[in-house]
Amino acid sequence: MQSPDFVRTSTAAAITLGLRRGRFYRNARLGCINLLLTYPDGCRANCAYCGLSRERPGTYQKKSFIRVEWPVVSIDRILQAMQERLNRLGRVCISMITHADAVSDTLILTRRIRNAVDLPVSLLITPSLVTPETLHSFKSAGADRIGIAVDAATPELFDAMRGSGVKGPHHWYRYWDCFAEAVQVFGVNRVGTHLIVGLGETEKEMVDALWKTREAGGFTHLFSFYPEPESALHHREPPPLDVYRRIQLARYLIDEGMITRDTITFDAKDRIAGIGLPADQLDTVIQSGKPFGTSGCPDSSGRVACNRPFANSLPGPDVRNLPYPPDDSDIKRFRDSLQNLMDNSMH
Repeated sequence: MQSPDFVRTSTAAAITLGLRRGRFYRNARLGCINLLLTYPDGCRANCAYCGLSRERPGTYQKKSFIRVEWPVVSIDRILQAMQERLNRLGRVCISMITHADAVSDTLILTRRIRNAVDLPVSLLITPSLVTPETLHSFKSAGADRIGIAVDAATPELFDAMRGSGVKGPHHWYRYWDCFAEAVQVFGVNRVGTHLIVGLGETEKEMVDALWKTREAGGFTHLFSFYPEPESALHHREPPPLDVYRRIQLARYLIDEGMITRDTITFDAKDRIAGIGLPADQLDTVIQSGKPFGTSGCPDSSGRVACNRPFANSLPGPDVRNLPYPPDDSDIKRFRDSLQNLMDNSMH
């Protein structure tokens, strides 16, 4: 039961495909089928926060990932279920792990999916295994977008969480070099970083990482840290909600081209103090609720397909990334979290 004949799929995707029973809080809908490569010997990386890390107890195929179970399913069954529910879906994403067979199996799976269903395919790749030639092969196989999970906002945190600090194989500069290579192959705005708020960075450092992504020709998929049981960071708390809301707002405004890095100001503790928009314009952005939805790859119409319902927080009123349209009570909570920025906005 290993790739390329088998994959793991998120609990949300399994429910969407009818492979598991379940309901979504507030009728959220998953638009992207997330698939994860699977091997008996698992991932060779050892990232401190990751459920799949090499030293986390348990067998790889039983380990949770981004808070939820990922059941192992044959790719034949996945493709059949996608064909039966094609009108509900907007995209497929294949996630690599750090394994010797990951590149070749990703190519096989990309071709199989593209031949079976008319859906765009994203690849969440492992830069430590990828060359520019590999990226061209991915594109030729049918992938249209690339994701790169940098995760940590600074080289020091990256090394501590993913590199030498945990006896891991990954390097900050290789990840960013690969990001630039992917933009060259796939084009501007077709490559995204994953960044996790709450690994120990300051708000200023996270804003710098957001801007680094944008300057490189990409956009950011933003996550709030959520501890995986028995991982090296199982004891760490998620970031405060007001911190995450400020970073979400900055991410949205930077990716939408509404502000630049120099527009944002910080206080003495490197917290975002001003966002650089007139009060009425800031109010309109918050009222839209768009900054607080999940940021991810779109469907063919441009709407976010990879909305990962409840992947980095429990369902409830303070859900971190909304996978559904906000209501009035949601908007009020956004305003409450961002009151200081609204007070400091330009008049």
